[in-house]
Formats: sequence, C-alpha cells, structure tokens
Amino acid sequence: MPGESDTEVRDRLASVLTAPGAALEVRQAAAVELAAAGDRRAFETLALLLNYRDEARARQAAAALARLGDPRTGRAAAALATNAQRVGYALPAIRLLVELRAPEAVPALTTTLERLLAQPSPAPHERIALACVEGLGALAGARGPAARRALRAATGHPRLAPAAHAALARAGDHTARV
Repeated sequence: MPGESDTEVRDRLASVLTAPGAALEVRQAAAVELAAAGDRRAFETLALLLNYRDEARARQAAAALARLGDPRTGRAAAALATNAQRVGYALPAIRLLVELRAPEAVPALTTTLERLLAQPSPAPHERIALACVEGLGALAGARGPAARRALRAATGHPRLAPAAHAALARAGDHTARV
C-alpha cells in the first residue's frame, strides 16, 4: 500500500500468515517476502512448507529459510529429513541442512541414509539416499564413525557407490575403494 512504512508492510504480511481462509500460495508469498526482510514471523509457515508434497514449493521454502537465518531452521530441517513417514519429501530439507552446514546435518543425513539402506531396496528413495551421501561428503561428515559406516554401506549400491567412495576419500578413508 502506498505510504505504508516497512513495519506496517511486514505487519500486514504477517497477518496473512494466520488469516482464516488465506490460500496457500498467498501465505507462501507473504512468508517468502517476510523472510527476505529478515522477519522471523515467517519461520513457522516456511518450516511447514519445507516438507510439502510439491517439491517446487518446498524448494522455495528452503531458499527463504536459508535467507531468513533463523537459528531454529537446522533443527526443523533435521526433524523433517529424518521423518520416516515423509522421507519421499525430504530432499529440500536435506539440501537445506547441507547448505546451512547446520550442526544437526551430519546426524540427520546419517540417520536417514542408514534407514534407507536398511530397506530391501533404497531404489524408491534413491534421490534422497544420494542427497544424503553427497551431503555427508560436502560436509566432511564422513569423519564420524556412524557416517563412515553408512557411507561404506552405500558403496554396495551401484547408484550410490561413486558418491559414497568420493565422500569417504574426502575424509581420508580409502578402505572402501574397490
């Protein structure tokens, strides 16, 4: 609105987040704009959208959360990444954890990877498993014993093996190399 102060604009956007009947797209747009302004009132809406079925919507929420810089983001992304019931929607949360280099990243990626590798076939969620392997490599997370075990197990899966070997090599672990 013309003549509104920055505070008034942000207050108006924040009211959209809780307005009854507001469309999802409108809430998301308001949350993204608030995040760009550094307004932490956007956090809850963006955290919910991070694990949304629509991957494009979740990616947009992840990007906004990264800009927002709220200290709760790592914990929220880790909770979403490790939710066994929602693993199919975890890719944006996993990538956000890696981008933020959050302290929760290595344990969350390790847990998710171990759970996927324990399934008879990780194929249904191969993109998620690969993101975990690549994330552990990027974070040098392979230095922890649990992460190394999970990455060594990933070397037994043809689609994951190259990234798992690379992650282990970055950590100075060449024992799994074939």
